[in-house]
Amino acid sequence: MVEYASRKVFPFLFLLLISISYTEQLKSSQTQTLLRIKILLNSPPFLTTWKNDTDFCNTEPTPSLTIVCYENNITQLHIIGENGTPRLPNNFSIDSFFTTLVNLPSLKVLHLVSLGLWGPLPSKFTRLSSLEIVNFTSNFLQGEIPSSISSLTQLQTLILDSNNFTGRLPEGVGSLSSLAVLSLKNNSFYGHLPHSFGSLKDLRVLLLSNNNFSGEVPDLSSLTNLQVLDLENNVLGPRFPVVSYKIESIVLKNNRFTFGIPEKVQSYYQLKLLDISSNKFVGPFPVSILSLPSIKFLDISQNKFTGMFFENLPCNEDIDFVNLTSNLLTGELPSCLVSSSRKRVVLYSKNCLENGDANQQPISFCKNQALAVGILPRSRKQKEASKVILALSICGGVIGGIVLVIATFLIIKNFLTKRAAQEQPQPQSVPNSYTSKLLKDARYITQAMKIGALGLPSYRTFSLEELEEATNNFDTSSFMGEGSHGQMYRGRLRDGSYVAIRCLKLKRNHSTQYFMPHIEMISKLRHHHLVSSLGHCFEYYLDDSSVSRVFLVFEYVPNGTLRNWTSDKRGRGNLTWAQRIAVATGVAKGIQFLHTGIVPGLFSNNLKITDVLVDQNLSAKISSYNLPLLAENMGKDHLQNFLGESKEFKAARGKKQERSDIYDFGVILLEVISGKVINSRNEVEVLKHQLQEGITGDDISRKSVVDPVVNNTCSGESLKTMMEICCRCLMKDASERPSVEDVLWNLQFAAQVQDAYSQSSEGSPISPLRSSRLRLTIK
Repeated sequence: MVEYASRKVFPFLFLLLISISYTEQLKSSQTQTLLRIKILLNSPPFLTTWKNDTDFCNTEPTPSLTIVCYENNITQLHIIGENGTPRLPNNFSIDSFFTTLVNLPSLKVLHLVSLGLWGPLPSKFTRLSSLEIVNFTSNFLQGEIPSSISSLTQLQTLILDSNNFTGRLPEGVGSLSSLAVLSLKNNSFYGHLPHSFGSLKDLRVLLLSNNNFSGEVPDLSSLTNLQVLDLENNVLGPRFPVVSYKIESIVLKNNRFTFGIPEKVQSYYQLKLLDISSNKFVGPFPVSILSLPSIKFLDISQNKFTGMFFENLPCNEDIDFVNLTSNLLTGELPSCLVSSSRKRVVLYSKNCLENGDANQQPISFCKNQALAVGILPRSRKQKEASKVILALSICGGVIGGIVLVIATFLIIKNFLTKRAAQEQPQPQSVPNSYTSKLLKDARYITQAMKIGALGLPSYRTFSLEELEEATNNFDTSSFMGEGSHGQMYRGRLRDGSYVAIRCLKLKRNHSTQYFMPHIEMISKLRHHHLVSSLGHCFEYYLDDSSVSRVFLVFEYVPNGTLRNWTSDKRGRGNLTWAQRIAVATGVAKGIQFLHTGIVPGLFSNNLKITDVLVDQNLSAKISSYNLPLLAENMGKDHLQNFLGESKEFKAARGKKQERSDIYDFGVILLEVISGKVINSRNEVEVLKHQLQEGITGDDISRKSVVDPVVNNTCSGESLKTMMEICCRCLMKDASERPSVEDVLWNLQFAAQVQDAYSQSSEGSPISPLRSSRLRLTIK
């Protein structure tokens, strides 16, 4: 019996001894590795306690040394020297150091800070495949980052600050899919930033300051978790980086950014810090940035920003630092920046602000500097033409102008009356639903909308393969932007023509039959002043054949937005006064068609000047309108509910929605007249007030409000007509706003008066005699 028990116990003891021996051997191996590291680091004072019998896994952490173990394996190693630690002796071998270090294969966190390490980072460092956090700050490491770093697939934090690294960043950095923090500050990296940065979906912090990076910043808009971007002191530019709306800190100080601040920045509601100082930014500064809800620090100093500040501009009460120094700003410093009881720093010297500060430049300085950098281009020919027109105007006399105005007015009125009678569609009863008959029946579509009337190809169905080929499989290079109504891509079809493709990801699954009434409606939306539809494509789920995505294909208009041609002085050009009236008329005609060209009309289109494109013939085209298919509540039978309402209710609601579009048109017209970028309702009210004062004043006061680019070439009568209709469109009471037909009448009258002014003999001025048509009193 004893012998049997002995036989059973002996194998167990043998296995136990083997296990203990193995554990002791493992511990001994790690101990020898750490002792070897101590020697290679030249035995710094804070490692003097490391000995053969040291229990490394149970040592108390200190600011200089922390070791963490898990199941007798070292998983974290923090060795931090003093700031300013010199280079290790010449006999130090970086290769031997990392050859030793890789004997700790379970390392997840490795901090080697201020230890005097020098030499190129060897590729064998990447054999530590479990690494999640790496920090080699304040050493003397040099050369390039090894391309094998892409093998560290679990890496979440990489900090290589304050070393002597050079060369280009490897594209493999973009394959580190778990990377959340990348900090390479204070090195000598150069070259373009890898486009693969755009693939780091989990990246939260990107710090690249004080290097020699150059070229465009790659598109980072897909990095929806990015919160901190620091690119200070490089040679990056010229375009402002494209980032996600969740960004909290942007530092672009001391680079070569030369374009303006994109409108999207004004929607960065989590932005706390913006430092774009010491660049070459030009164009108007978006004052609404001052009132962003989270902004605390703003520095735009040492640029060429223009724009007029007003005393009553709003700003965030919690903003702590504002630096506007050395720009071309005019107007008055907002009272919200100086009246607060907070200990706030506000710097604004070397501008042209009217605040009594002796360190301000005269306003002529800012205007001349703006001209020098091309913000307000004004050719010599325009000045000379203005002088000629003035001289000829004096010679022309007033009497000829009076006769001309009266004759012109009678001709215009007669012409417009006949035209309105011919073009106005007869009212039709609205059916209870969108049917194929309704949408195909020509009675419900104005004559201008007949297929083929615009020289466009017939509306058709596209295959998904065609669209993928046109966009290179929807590559990021073809991506144009994203909004609440889907993603937009630019594509090139097989025939060489370009198109704009809107991709809609559906919240609810429906069959093709559900979408066909919408598609048939969209196919009819063709007009000279709309970005017209060319076709569509459905993508289906394989399991139930329901529609997963809808692609809408529109004509591509490559000539920029209306803002590029009017208020954005860095844009493609500056329209003449007559051209501005023409594009405004085009926008109004587009709105008229949306309201009356198809039944039921499309209202509440939320129109903005950036939604108006200008084609190669300088004709305006509205690119965004309120299609029921794009509505957020489309899946809640919104369309059917609307069509099922009573005629009286629909008529009342349609009238209110129509006047909403009229207000939006007024804002567009205000920017066209003033040549100033408008970003807030407050700016609208300020400019509207200036227009109202100009209307009651003389020609000189009126022309002081209009864009300086055209104020010497516009007829006083034409300008006053435009200002009056603009103010009427901006009435607070929607019922007091004009109809779209009234708007068109005034615009066409302004165009005719301007044309007569330009063609009159000797350029005689238009008489102040007013036409007999009724006008609303401007309040």
